[in-house]
Amino acid sequence: MIRILLAEDQVMVRQGLKMMVETDSEIKVTGEASHGKEAVSLCEKQHFDVIIMDIRMPEMDGLEAARIIHSRWPNRKVLMLTTFNDDEYALEALKSGASGYMLKDAEPQELIKAIRSCLAGGLSLQDQVAAKVMPRLLKQQERTQDVNPTLTPRELDIIRRIGEGRSNKEISEELALSVGTIKNHITTILDKLELRDRTQIAIYAIRHNLV
Repeated sequence: MIRILLAEDQVMVRQGLKMMVETDSEIKVTGEASHGKEAVSLCEKQHFDVIIMDIRMPEMDGLEAARIIHSRWPNRKVLMLTTFNDDEYALEALKSGASGYMLKDAEPQELIKAIRSCLAGGLSLQDQVAAKVMPRLLKQQERTQDVNPTLTPRELDIIRRIGEGRSNKEISEELALSVGTIKNHITTILDKLELRDRTQIAIYAIRHNLV
């Protein structure tokens, strides 16, 4: 069962989101918060797999709550769900540790797919958001001319698949390797490229025409 915390200050929106995500029998909303501070408090009391978070909320906004949750419970995934198709908000959300940024006009299946992708270690950006954010991320990434020569063919395969949005589980199935082995490769890739996370690996793949 995938346990969800909904952090949204509008009650009717929360109710609608709950009905939407629970159309998947494996997803259950086990907590609801009306602002970021309450979301953090609930995370201290019980476990959630994915926190679906609005950005603008009273008491504490979603960005600050995401930063706290990511720092205290790094294995819990935060998925931003907002009305703002704004590259600044999206960039700040990713910097805050969010694993995805979706708009509230997303179709139910899009949202469910994003939840599963975040939980599997992927990065979920709605198409219209990605179109704005990726150019900005590319500009922020330190430019290098050539692919790092120390990367092995296997590591390049994994970088390519991360750039295509694959989760660790999907990569392990495609390459016939265990998820643990994939995680070890990713750790080595991060060290070799001096990168921080999967998002930067995806940017590296795009920059170097690996996808």
